[in-house]
Amino acid sequence: MVVFKYNGRTAQGGLKKGTVDAINKQAAITKLRGLGINPRELEESKSILHKELSIGGKVKNQDFVIYSRQFATLIRAGVSILESTRILGEQTSSKVLRKGLQNVEEDVHSGLSFSDSAAKYPKVFPALFVNMIRAGEATGNLDESLERLAFSYEKQFNLQKKVQSTLAYPVVLLVLTVIVAVFLMLTIVPQFVSMFDDMGAELPTITKVVMGFSEALQSSWYIFLAIIILVVGGFGYFFKKNTSFNFTVNLILLKIPVFGKLLQKSAIARMTRTLSSLFSSSVPILQALTIVEKVIGNPVVSKVVRESRTSLEQGSTLTAPLEKSWIFPPLVTQMTAIGEQTGSLDYMLEKIAVFYEDDVDRTVDTLKSLIEPLMIVFLASIVGTIVMAIMVPMFSLYEQM
Repeated sequence: MVVFKYNGRTAQGGLKKGTVDAINKQAAITKLRGLGINPRELEESKSILHKELSIGGKVKNQDFVIYSRQFATLIRAGVSILESTRILGEQTSSKVLRKGLQNVEEDVHSGLSFSDSAAKYPKVFPALFVNMIRAGEATGNLDESLERLAFSYEKQFNLQKKVQSTLAYPVVLLVLTVIVAVFLMLTIVPQFVSMFDDMGAELPTITKVVMGFSEALQSSWYIFLAIIILVVGGFGYFFKKNTSFNFTVNLILLKIPVFGKLLQKSAIARMTRTLSSLFSSSVPILQALTIVEKVIGNPVVSKVVRESRTSLEQGSTLTAPLEKSWIFPPLVTQMTAIGEQTGSLDYMLEKIAVFYEDDVDRTVDTLKSLIEPLMIVFLASIVGTIVMAIMVPMFSLYEQM
């Protein structure tokens, strides 16, 4: 979207000048005439205040899920694409999505198809969305494609939130445990250190260890803080920038007991749900696999999907690479093979997705009931160790007195 400065006359003959945003000069003229202004001068604004600013990042999943459902509902109700885009662009709370929809509205008004316009803004509209819309436009079943797309996004979003909430709980308790332990080390333990020194009592090993760590933390806390920042910052940098490191971390996460299985099932559900939606919308299988490879969000699973696409290109089957990978259980490979043989791959993939989505739900509920008491015990053991290190010599002193 470009900002143009204009100088023109209104329908009443008065002079008017200002700015208008449009995709090009012709679109700006059309927009001004629609507002009752006949432009005499029109040029692109060079002011930095009128430059399109990048808000940064992509549209939040929650905002896009809501948009997808509302878009599907409006199209199903018979509202035109142009009018639906205008309505949703005005009411969305996401600045990135609002700007993207305004751009698409201008493009569609100028004669461009919705899918071609959306493809110009990959940070706003994912490849899955664009290709399913394109398939719906080509087949004349746009309302069905949108319904399927909205349902797919809702299922994936709900599944993702459940997994994130389950994984976030132990992380939050771990951080809380560290904060409590540091607080005790910096405020409570030092008070007893001076008292024990004055008494000259013989201290047990556990007390010496805790006191030593407390003294080190007090004198060199900035070193500990710097190490934590470097480790966390370095991990985040390499995780984003280094493909091999990212792959290795995700591979390790998938192999972690209990939590690894949860991530594995979630990835399978996401992959099969996306593939099923694309196949049902008549997206070609090779193109569908390319899209899934990009949107799956796990490089380990993406690698297997890429191998499946290569297998198909070489005249083999989709199932062959899945069977060789430890990520996909026999249930997935067998049902996928049946779907290929019978021509009902979209149906079979949907059944696999439903099975693993339900399985993830059950696993999440089970883990939540187990994690809470385990983390409370962990917190109690850390704090209890510090308290015991202080109380044991205190009891010894009382006995001597």
